[in-house]
Amino acid sequence: YFIIKVLVEFSGSLPDETPEDRSHLVKRDVSCSGHWTVYGSRCLLFVPRAMTWAKAEKNCLALGGNLASVHNWKEYQDIQSLIISQTQRPQKAWIGGSDAQQENIWLWSDGSQFLYTNWCRGEPNNRGVQNCLQINHTAMKCWDNLQCRYHLPSVCAKPR
Repeated sequence: YFIIKVLVEFSGSLPDETPEDRSHLVKRDVSCSGHWTVYGSRCLLFVPRAMTWAKAEKNCLALGGNLASVHNWKEYQDIQSLIISQTQRPQKAWIGGSDAQQENIWLWSDGSQFLYTNWCRGEPNNRGVQNCLQINHTAMKCWDNLQCRYHLPSVCAKPR
């Protein structure tokens, strides 16, 4: 009863609040709540628990997103900033790229177009059936294809 009463009493508008302010506040609270962080038009989440690529994607789906896709240098820098803010270093992690469906045809798990890349020199090389994309492979913080069965932390993304 107390919680309901408090919610009812405090659910009114704030003084000098416009309808735009209310909708903006609601959008911000709903879209990137919890441990998600706003970066541009997306919410990003670093998941420190190491999992296979498939389990990491399933985890992101359960959280309302996908493993992160990258469409430009700025988005890649956003992901780097998130990881470093959580780990204090450029931690290797899964993002949403995979060519498991067809060799050398890289796709993002969220269905967006795979146009931007940041592959390390000589990658992707498919050495030992490497179908999943890890970031921060070397000091260059570039991309490497890796066997999907390896356990790594991951980065999830969802629209704001």
